[in-house]
Amino acid sequence: MNELKIYKSEIEELGFTTIENIYSTEEVQKIIETINQVDTSKDTFRKSNDLFAIRQFLKKVPETQKLIFNEKLQKVISELFGKNYFVIKSIYFDKPETSNWYVSYHQDLTISVDKKIELDNFKFWTTKQNQFAVQPPIEILENIYTIRIHLDDTDENNGALKVIEKSHLKKIYRPENIDWKTEKETTCNVNKGGIMIMKPLTLHSSSRTTNNKKRRVIHIELSDTNLPNGLNWSEKLN
Repeated sequence: MNELKIYKSEIEELGFTTIENIYSTEEVQKIIETINQVDTSKDTFRKSNDLFAIRQFLKKVPETQKLIFNEKLQKVISELFGKNYFVIKSIYFDKPETSNWYVSYHQDLTISVDKKIELDNFKFWTTKQNQFAVQPPIEILENIYTIRIHLDDTDENNGALKVIEKSHLKKIYRPENIDWKTEKETTCNVNKGGIMIMKPLTLHSSSRTTNNKKRRVIHIELSDTNLPNGLNWSEKLN
């Protein structure tokens, strides 16, 4: 319990934390085997030399839900976030051993919703593969937690996230305005079976792979907030 309090404090103060040993080696292997059996021809799947991704992962591969939400993860969610949190988005990323794919510093400023409705302070609408995304009011973003489940050992050599500590406290923080003289950058190394938890307003980036090791991650976002005026989360799962 004391450890969970420390993790919660780190998330609120720094914008992120890492927790090891949420999944055993056997549990990780079962998740990987389940993913490997999936039909990859669907339009929510993206495949290239640099990346294999499954959008709406928990809906498209529902067999993984019980494996992912084991007793340990459920305890983390209820103790760190609260008992009313639900899934609003999920993506599976497979970064191959030879991937040159990298992501520069950014905040996660959009949410996935079921339709487009003109609402005050909901802006920058986009549509991709019949999915609607929008930047909501800052209060909604501040209430989201992201969990990244690591299916491989991950460090700075195969795409572990780098983050700017406490950047989530600065609301919208443009990467071009980062003051490297005052900001602290941290690399979030996570062992297989561990998780990283992050606030979406935390500035984060990911480097190219240089050590010929895979990096498979399940990205899950959670909130306890219902959207206004008939707008709904596109992937809501309790």
